[in-house]
Amino acid sequence: MKYLLFFSTAFVLITASCNNTTSKQEEIISPPNFILFITDDISYNDLGCYGNEAAQTPNIDRMAEEGLLFTNAYLTASSCSPSRNSIITGRYPHNTGAPELHVNLPDNQVMFPELLKAAGYYTVLSGKNHMGPATKRAFDTIDWGGGPGGEQFWIDHLRERPDDQPFFFWLASFDAHREWQTDSTAPVFDPADVQVPPMLFDGPQTRQDLANYYHEVSRTDYYLGLIMDELEKQGIAENTYVIYMSDNGRPFPRAKTRVYDSGMKTPFIVWSPGNVEVSHCASLISSIDIAPTLFELAGLKSHDRFQGVSFAELFSDPSGKTRDYVFAEHNWHVFRNHERMLRKGDIMYIRNAYNDKMNMCVESAPVFPAGVELWEAYEADETVPEQEDIFMVPRPREELYNVATDPFQFYNLAEDPAYNAELESCREILDAWIDATGDNVPDNPTPDREDVYRVKNPDFEVREMPGEKYGADTITASGPVLASDVIK
Repeated sequence: MKYLLFFSTAFVLITASCNNTTSKQEEIISPPNFILFITDDISYNDLGCYGNEAAQTPNIDRMAEEGLLFTNAYLTASSCSPSRNSIITGRYPHNTGAPELHVNLPDNQVMFPELLKAAGYYTVLSGKNHMGPATKRAFDTIDWGGGPGGEQFWIDHLRERPDDQPFFFWLASFDAHREWQTDSTAPVFDPADVQVPPMLFDGPQTRQDLANYYHEVSRTDYYLGLIMDELEKQGIAENTYVIYMSDNGRPFPRAKTRVYDSGMKTPFIVWSPGNVEVSHCASLISSIDIAPTLFELAGLKSHDRFQGVSFAELFSDPSGKTRDYVFAEHNWHVFRNHERMLRKGDIMYIRNAYNDKMNMCVESAPVFPAGVELWEAYEADETVPEQEDIFMVPRPREELYNVATDPFQFYNLAEDPAYNAELESCREILDAWIDATGDNVPDNPTPDREDVYRVKNPDFEVREMPGEKYGADTITASGPVLASDVIK
């Protein structure tokens, strides 16, 4: 048996005396296993358990019915590699040294699976990586996952793992990322049945695009079901925490990369029979909180480079609260961007440093079907204001929303006098976070890689990134977490 160095609760020694003979019985209390199922480009409200009646996600819905569903879980970036680099380090994107798309995680960053591995965990990354070669030291096994969605090898990993170690699996699907791929593991959807989000134009191209997307969302559901069944078959479901989440919102206009709920709010469900309250939890949590949470569950001391806070207490008390604030950022992702978002209570505050330009990503351009149809409808004067966000130039430098009454963040309250005090409070909190974590607007930012029609910029190069000026990759301060952290 391979023992873990840091688990104070790993072993219980029971000594009994009988007939002048001492017998010792060793009862093993195994450290918990962890599976992080991280999907690609899926918005929270495209799942049945989050209210989408057209979705076909029976296994995810079962997970929610038997586990703990979070209704206010936020990413720190709605962009593939920055989001993943943030999760694996427990740090804000500009504090990882890799806050922009396609930038590899620097070697000076500490990854929580690396620390679990050092403590005796068997660690696997299967499927999408997108974090760079530094991950080689964090995992015993890394592979691309197999199949169209990168999920094909996952059950083999569960069956072939060492039986004398607890395990951490980072299972990362390529679903639901463009280009679409169809197979027999998931249903084919009728375009007439999908739900068209109100920021999209409701036309035949968009409906077919969404139908193809729904298929890939359902494929993640299929593989989640296989994982849950295999854990139960092996008799280890009760000692395993399974998390289902996404790295960013759906790959459609005004979703992926954006700091609105359509981009930054992630589905987040925890399933561990007997270990989590079966309920919904409304507490704000951040994706940087995953690392310290798993460490607390494993009986390990949180690392001083983690900027997140553990939310493990919510597993037994879903009515509790571990955060008053979450923060998120939108940095370069093909197009130059710099947005910062604060969510506090029902209020969302956004600051846009580049409000003189369109807020774009490739999925919002006239490239893929939903984008093409939206641009054509706009040019034909067939859109409504809620569908015209990406065409707005100049944009507001500040945005303020009440998410309780405006769940899609359509109606900016920043200039409403009734919200002046709230606006000032949000400015103060965001400024405190920027100062504490070493964030900034670059003096020489990375430019657009291409225009909206995908014509390449011949002068493109990666330039100064947010936080680089202040050495943010070495800063460990987290900024405000609770209201008491903000100095009045």
